Amino acid sequence: MSSGFDRDRDEFARGTKAIVVLPDQGDATRDADARLAETAGLAAAIGVEVVERIAYRVRAPKPATLIGSGQVEMLAAQVRMEEAGLVVFDASLSPIQQRNLEKALGTKVIDRTGLILEIFGERAATAEGRLQVELAHLDYQAGRLVRSWTHLERQRGGFGFLGGPGETQIEADRRLIRDRMAKLKRELEQVSRTRGLHRERRQRAPWPVIALVGYTNAGKSTLFNRLTGADVMAEDLLFATLDPTLRQVQLPGLDKAILSDTVGFVSDLPTQLVAAFKATLEEVVSADLLIHVRDIAHPDTEAQRADVEAVLAEIGVDESTPRFEVWNKLDMLDPADHDEVAGEAAHREDVVAISALSGEGVAGLIDQVAGKLTGTHRRYWLKLDATDGAGVAWLHAHGDVIDTHVDGLETTYEVRLSEADYDRFTRRDV
Repeated sequence: MSSGFDRDRDEFARGTKAIVVLPDQGDATRDADARLAETAGLAAAIGVEVVERIAYRVRAPKPATLIGSGQVEMLAAQVRMEEAGLVVFDASLSPIQQRNLEKALGTKVIDRTGLILEIFGERAATAEGRLQVELAHLDYQAGRLVRSWTHLERQRGGFGFLGGPGETQIEADRRLIRDRMAKLKRELEQVSRTRGLHRERRQRAPWPVIALVGYTNAGKSTLFNRLTGADVMAEDLLFATLDPTLRQVQLPGLDKAILSDTVGFVSDLPTQLVAAFKATLEEVVSADLLIHVRDIAHPDTEAQRADVEAVLAEIGVDESTPRFEVWNKLDMLDPADHDEVAGEAAHREDVVAISALSGEGVAGLIDQVAGKLTGTHRRYWLKLDATDGAGVAWLHAHGDVIDTHVDGLETTYEVRLSEADYDRFTRRDV
């Protein structure tokens, strides 16, 4: 069955002229120009042409249109002058506000949530990703049936989302949405169970899991590729990576570890997406180590950090999970700022400054990661027969062999191991 999500994917074509509007309500934690630039980047990510960026000061949000009537008139004139086919509001719009703005402006209007859902819908490459995005989209559209789940409107033809099908059709569509969402949730539960089985298998190994998290476009995929030799899509593009990718990575003192590249976070990430992507984000929740990659050259880097930490808390990441920050994009700083940032990072145990693009600082990062994961390792003295080649090889692969002492047919190995590996070795469950 085709969903309303599928039908609505072509509401505006690539190349559509768009105006980005920021209703500035005095959020002091963010730079208005940077926020407009981010939203313009989000719009560009789905192929629309941003022809104007406008910030309106909003002291008291209007229930009908969010912005004031005079601002609506000025925006309508700008839409006509630019011949814009789309207006993107960097805010959350109620269905009534969205409909009223479309009537007043005479063009398509979407809010930040709708824009992010469009990007996710276009980028999701796997069956799981498509299920997650469709579920999020349907959840978002559930309260907007008059303008979005519109079989009959499509048949009327022409531009416009100004009316809706009759009440009977709306009720029928509500049932369609409920049924489709229930089916998607069942399928995603199966995905979650399968992912859980894979996770249990890794934990029995056990190989530590390292999750890269961070704001979108912070450079996670570039770092992932450099550490693993993979070729995950890494572009100067918001939400370049949606589906999770896991690869083995070699680290000093460890046999192997699993590195996970996850979807980037963003401010005001729609709650529908957080819920829908729960199965994907479980890799983050269960990780042994979190690496928070930050774009240290971005003017809103501190606000972005707070956004990421808020999402981590929302998805249930335990505060006790070991983590540290990677201050990425040193190559984007001027020499003075570069030296200041690198110097501050050098004096902190929870920070590493790098350039994933040039490779600067990455060797130190690898040492830091290995140190975090092996920090709980203890020193043991183990006696092995000279004929136990498999045991010797396992100790070298899973631990740090410090010294050996040969006594006849036995050799004592002084080795640093995690408690889990020591238990496995003593059980000889290798």
